[in-house]
Amino acid sequence: MTKGGMESVEVFTSEGKGRGLKAQKEFLPGDVIFAEPAYAAVVFDSLTHVICHTCFKRQERLHRCGQCKFAYYCDRTCQRAAWLNHKNECSAIKRHGKAPTENIRLAARILWKMEREGSGLSEGCLVSIEELQNHVDSFGEEEKKELRADVESFLEFWPPHCQQFGMQLISHIFGVISCNGFTLSDQRGLQAVGVGIFPNLCQANHDCWPNCTVVFNNGNHEAVRSMFHTQMRIELRALNKISPGDELTVSYVDFLSLSEERRKQLKKQYYFDCTCEHCKKQLKDDLMLAVKAGESKPSADTVKEVIQLSKDTLEKINKARMEGQYHEVVKLCRDCLKKQEPVLGDTNIYLLRILSIASEVLSYLQMFEEAADYAKRMVDGYLKIYHPNNAQLGMAVMRAGVTHWHAGLIEAGHGLICKAYAILLITHGPSHPITKDLEVMRVQTEMELRMFQQNEFMYYKMREAALKNQKIQVMPEPSNENAPSLFHKKE
Repeated sequence: MTKGGMESVEVFTSEGKGRGLKAQKEFLPGDVIFAEPAYAAVVFDSLTHVICHTCFKRQERLHRCGQCKFAYYCDRTCQRAAWLNHKNECSAIKRHGKAPTENIRLAARILWKMEREGSGLSEGCLVSIEELQNHVDSFGEEEKKELRADVESFLEFWPPHCQQFGMQLISHIFGVISCNGFTLSDQRGLQAVGVGIFPNLCQANHDCWPNCTVVFNNGNHEAVRSMFHTQMRIELRALNKISPGDELTVSYVDFLSLSEERRKQLKKQYYFDCTCEHCKKQLKDDLMLAVKAGESKPSADTVKEVIQLSKDTLEKINKARMEGQYHEVVKLCRDCLKKQEPVLGDTNIYLLRILSIASEVLSYLQMFEEAADYAKRMVDGYLKIYHPNNAQLGMAVMRAGVTHWHAGLIEAGHGLICKAYAILLITHGPSHPITKDLEVMRVQTEMELRMFQQNEFMYYKMREAALKNQKIQVMPEPSNENAPSLFHKKE
């Protein structure tokens, strides 16, 4: 079954998993298998005034809709592009007196689109919205209560002159949003800013070691001629070589957790038991729980004690980060690392989590040499655990490269930036803003490396002079959020 731009994939019934997607032709790493615009999408409630409601980019100054005073846009181009989807919402917000929550707004946009286009297949969609999984039957009491509250709020917001839909369909739409809402990120891909429904993507099943990755592309409206504008969309990209007939899989969760923890998370959020090879055989779990090798191997009790200390420290770190007490975070990390280092192996996830936080916070505090040491150890561990073309790995290697560069360790910095660039070319593609930023850094560090190799003394002299004249660029403030997960699910 193929339709409008989706000729390279087909929907099939996957054994024990329901529907899935299968490749119709061969793909190589980095190939875009398909790109899909959102069926409907909205900005999160907390960010409605700082994110464009069309392309989901974060901007300094946005234009507000003069009618509802709720929606914000980059410029007239984005405002015009939004009108078809915003028109009904605009008058409904005016009538209602205020904008409802993101879930209600998304459900309303989906139903207005169904009112406009009819139910059944939309152009370019392999399945209709009615055919998507809603998992309402698997909801616990608390989730059912939230669903009833959402339906009630929706009915208050939905205008009486619009097509009236049955309660069963409305509940189904909220179930679909709960299980299939895809996280939209800002143009740097670092912050989750909204949620959208992408029916074709919803057909891709989960695997903890997938052969595809999903990247959100905000599109481009900057070209003078509108014929060169590109639409906001998701891109499904190949991570490995994929042969015709292979199932296309994506990972719904970050791989950097034990198989048991990943399975629990998948069961809780997506209502299925993961049977992928990595979970069944608990592959990489031994690395993630590694203890120090050697003659004086730590006892089981010592390991248990240090892991408990690590868990307690991570809780304290979260609290200190929420309060912006970054020097306290550094102290907690240093103390914890002293206890972990004689006991835990280089790939132990509890050690890696502390190294990651320490390198990020120390970079922010401009203590680059210590940050670089921790970042190097973190990356060495990640490289043994993650898939070589994993987007999270690429971002971590990029951060480590920038930290080394800031520390004046130009050889290591350039090497890491090149490695990150190779990964992100596959996961994000050459035109993504992050990849473009990385390309600029790669060229700059290459030039500095050549200078360093020709005359080390002169390189450090020039670096010192440059830093005196231009304050070193401060790293972004550490975020308490993890990198945006694939699907948006309220905890």
